[in-house]
Amino acid sequence: MQRKLAVLLTIVLVTSAFAPLAAAGEPTETDASERLGSTSAAQAECEYPAEFTDATGETLSLEQAPDSVVALQPSDAQTMFEIGAEDRLTGMPENPATADLEMGDREAMTDGYDVLVEQVVALDPDLVLAANTTEDGDVDQLQEAGLDVYVFGEGNSIDDVRENVLTTGELVGECDGANQTVEWMDERIELLENATADDTEDRPLAFYDMRGGSTTGTNSFQHEVLTTAGVENLAERVGLERSWGEIDSEQIVEEDPEWIIHPTGEEGEFPFSAGVENTTAYAESNVMAVDNNAMSQPAPRVVFAIEEIVQNIYPDSYAEIEADLANIDDEQRVYDPSEPGDSTEDDGGEPNDDGESIPGFGVPVAVAALLAVSAFALRRR
Repeated sequence: MQRKLAVLLTIVLVTSAFAPLAAAGEPTETDASERLGSTSAAQAECEYPAEFTDATGETLSLEQAPDSVVALQPSDAQTMFEIGAEDRLTGMPENPATADLEMGDREAMTDGYDVLVEQVVALDPDLVLAANTTEDGDVDQLQEAGLDVYVFGEGNSIDDVRENVLTTGELVGECDGANQTVEWMDERIELLENATADDTEDRPLAFYDMRGGSTTGTNSFQHEVLTTAGVENLAERVGLERSWGEIDSEQIVEEDPEWIIHPTGEEGEFPFSAGVENTTAYAESNVMAVDNNAMSQPAPRVVFAIEEIVQNIYPDSYAEIEADLANIDDEQRVYDPSEPGDSTEDDGGEPNDDGESIPGFGVPVAVAALLAVSAFALRRR
């Protein structure tokens, strides 16, 4: 039981990687931060042979683009789909966190949220993508079996999410799709930010309730999702700088947020944090759920979490840009959710009915998950 809880907590810190840019001919290494510079202008470049140094300091060499790729965590799988590399994805997690991705004939690489090392080895992929929530022991076993494993770093910002997309594109030889996906993300974010630009002086205060008194701090991409969507994060006002942490119920009541935002889930299984029911937001029914898979994974669909918040809190402004958002999806999004057999919706997928928070992706989920585990067993790790 202790191990499960520990894994669960760990697994919710999730990932986004900084990898070096692969150069042509003689493999050379470039620090990811150098490439990023101005993130929006950054471009993935696919030239082989190439060398990549991951978050653990391990360097792997690729002579050519891999034909078969295994994703160990949901954010890895989501990114593969969004950049148009799902045809090379031969194995991926099968759990609620990937419910909006088409499993097809791909092999399940997890039992719930636990990686099935022997099955990954048996599949013998050319490359394994491992979000930072993957247990070190699992990575060690895969490397000892001779597999090339790339471990991503923790994603603490939307820039990190962009970098994760570009790095994945370089690793799997899908740079055009990765670059286009980043452009798609940026166009959507710009449109959503502009929709709330007139309200910068009087932004509503919002509490992101991960349940059990926990919330996302300023050192997280979830914080950026909130501020990009035009709300002030209560955690910032009370000085919570970590990726996530506990907040006293008295602080919630004292700050009296105008909105309560929480990940999708059954209220009976995930009761509100203490203090929430004594706020103006709760009294006025200013409570909204945001798709957990979009909010908790450092992957392209974070843009849908931003959209959901804008749609609920700034409905008039959202109505003015809704058609433009749809046009951006039609013209710029690489992944086509309307293709036969795809289960994802245009809005980023339907929320999970089980109310679990996502594994391997953002920190907020970690807490939610841990809580759920005691009550219902949240999920992963």
